[in-house]
Amino acid sequence: MSTPQRRMGEARTPDEQNAEAAIRMVPAWAGSESDIAYRMMVGGLNNRNWHIEVAGDDRSYFLKIPGDGTEIFINRATSYEAASHAHGVGIAPEVIFHDANTGTEVHEFLEGHTTCTTADFMRPDVREKVIRLFRTLHSGPVLSQVKTIFDLIDEHLEQAAELGSSMPEDLPWLLHHYEKIRAAFTASGMDIVTCYNDPMPGNFLFSPTGELKLIDYEFASANERSYDIGVFACEMFLEEDETDALIETYFGSVTPQMQARVNLCRILADLKWGSWAVVNRKLTDWDFDFQKYGLWKYMRGRAMMMDPRFDSWLRHT
Repeated sequence: MSTPQRRMGEARTPDEQNAEAAIRMVPAWAGSESDIAYRMMVGGLNNRNWHIEVAGDDRSYFLKIPGDGTEIFINRATSYEAASHAHGVGIAPEVIFHDANTGTEVHEFLEGHTTCTTADFMRPDVREKVIRLFRTLHSGPVLSQVKTIFDLIDEHLEQAAELGSSMPEDLPWLLHHYEKIRAAFTASGMDIVTCYNDPMPGNFLFSPTGELKLIDYEFASANERSYDIGVFACEMFLEEDETDALIETYFGSVTPQMQARVNLCRILADLKWGSWAVVNRKLTDWDFDFQKYGLWKYMRGRAMMMDPRFDSWLRHT
């Protein structure tokens, strides 16, 4: 689906007016309004995104304007810190501009790159590249904001209670098992690194030579190392042997402890995104069935809690 390209001063909708206001905020473009064209990019559940062209500039740009209400999920300062770090280690585009008050950002647009799909991650070589991206991200300085997967889930549960979100009937049972997982990680210790936390296919881009870049660091935080592996395995519907291959790529070998931690993180990922979705159902009128998505996430997490190996995972964590 294509959207019309506008030049500055041609805005016809509130979204286009917001885009022009954001463009005027960028110091590097001051005095160049007549040279700028913009077009809304389709997709994304949290923001309004725009492709920006500046006459005479060899690069084009990606403008992100935060959606209403997203501040309850996203720390924009942490997102900026993570994106800047990721660019520094060569896995993300350059951040050109960040406004601390609004969270508006401008990034280098990665020309010639193509968005990944779930089908791409069925290839073992692509999954290996993802894990190497995560390992590169994890190896750098830890982000200022420590927000573990337990912090994230607790926050969403509090938001759901405040908003009166519709929750699963067996929520007490789910929370009982959730607390068992928390106790296991607390006893063994959390391995805190800079985590990405949101490995949706559209956040990975293939370069023309087949290398991967990682974009959109809105949900990044200092978190448990094994969570990035677990949430990726969860989102890509990976089988047990495929998940073990991720562990081996990252750590060099597969151990019962890492299998346990990654499998429990798969459960935590579904609880996190299930809770996020039922909260979003109360906050947005976007054409997306957040409630159905959230309850499906809870269903998958529930199924793994009922796995006969659940208690063994707790012991080995």
